[in-house]
Amino acid sequence: MLKILMPSIMLIPTIWLTPAQFIWPTALAHSLIIAFASLSWLNFSFDTSWTTLNHYMALDSISTPLLVLTCWLLPLMVLASQNHMTNEPVNRQRLYASLLTALQIFLILAFSATELMLFYVMFEATLVPTLILITRWGNQAERLNAGTYFLFYTLAGSLPLLVALLTLQSTTGTLSLLILPHSPPVLTCSTANKLWWISCLLAFLVKMPLYGMHLWLPKAHVEAPVAGSMVLAAVLLKLGGYGMIRMLPILEPLTKEMNFPFIVLALWGVVMTGSICLRQTDLKSLIAYSSVGHMSLVAGGILIQTPWGLTGAFILMIAHGLTSSALFCLANTNYERTHTRTMVLARGMQMVLPLMTAWWFIASLANLALPPLPNLMGELMIITALFNWSWFTIALTGIGTLITVGYTLYMFLTTQRGPLPQHILALDPSHTREHLLLALHLLPLILLISSPELIWGWTT
Repeated sequence: MLKILMPSIMLIPTIWLTPAQFIWPTALAHSLIIAFASLSWLNFSFDTSWTTLNHYMALDSISTPLLVLTCWLLPLMVLASQNHMTNEPVNRQRLYASLLTALQIFLILAFSATELMLFYVMFEATLVPTLILITRWGNQAERLNAGTYFLFYTLAGSLPLLVALLTLQSTTGTLSLLILPHSPPVLTCSTANKLWWISCLLAFLVKMPLYGMHLWLPKAHVEAPVAGSMVLAAVLLKLGGYGMIRMLPILEPLTKEMNFPFIVLALWGVVMTGSICLRQTDLKSLIAYSSVGHMSLVAGGILIQTPWGLTGAFILMIAHGLTSSALFCLANTNYERTHTRTMVLARGMQMVLPLMTAWWFIASLANLALPPLPNLMGELMIITALFNWSWFTIALTGIGTLITVGYTLYMFLTTQRGPLPQHILALDPSHTREHLLLALHLLPLILLISSPELIWGWTT
């Protein structure tokens, strides 16, 4: 564990001590070494569930894929941010890179924590760098409003979780994830315990976000710089799913009584956010709402508490992380050239950037869950698990899947096909840096087809 954590911490002084012209190459090389070193975690056999154990941090088959995804994302964020940060003063460039690194450190500590209080502190700590990224480097004046939404939604959800964790500590005497799932159930069906159940999950449902608590996400995505959007879509939303997977076994046996309204809300969210996507004119807003729809499906898979549902949710979390991040990178390449996110004003890109269209095509197919990509595997397992739980769910998941295909094709055809608008006279060609960035997103996704057991979670 320390072989990843210590280099990540040392990357911050490296960024501040490197000569100005070498900040980005050094940060990229250093973070790539960390990312490739983290792949060694996938080799561990998890027969005994936990490994590389100490008092505070450990790995198991659930945290490992998310940790690798976190480490993999830092070099990609550095690559994506390089172009639009070149005109900034050197100290601001250093601060920006340091914030991305701090975010990685907090996420590594959150995903590997064996104590729920350490997990809670790191869960909250990720808020600070993300908030600074959105409010300082966002695109428009609206970014302050987006930052306020992001801060208060997350804090309002997290405060009940803190109270619930302190209550759990006083009831059971421990907050260790190694002990709590095996301790006798502490919940009865009283009203106080039902409120306690909701307060335990509220922070995670806001973070995911569940439909109805999602208003902060499109605002944060639209206003954030590209690295902020990438880390939000790829990793920070997964903190909610990871927290739910960890907490629900502790909250038995109340879950089977309390989960019904939340599953209904999640499935309704799949249909509603898909319908919202069909009406979007803003490219980043469309991708943000599609994230809400996919994460609603993940929430439904986790809440029914069956092995298939959990496995499907886990596969979809990892696959969505790579796909959504790639789509935000593609949206950013368009924005850097046309300086607009409105799809009607930046259409027909296939005429001028044909190779970029190939990346758009692969990312769009992944978003609409084309076989044999892991996205389809995750969605199918969740839909099957939900159908076994109640056959009524097939109506909402079926409609949601069709709408997903509709808005993804709408996004692809609007941005890439059709005549080039008259006002676009000269565009920069696509750079090798951008192709490398998209290859590092989509190649792991394609390679996971051959070895999906790496991201299956507990059922391996």
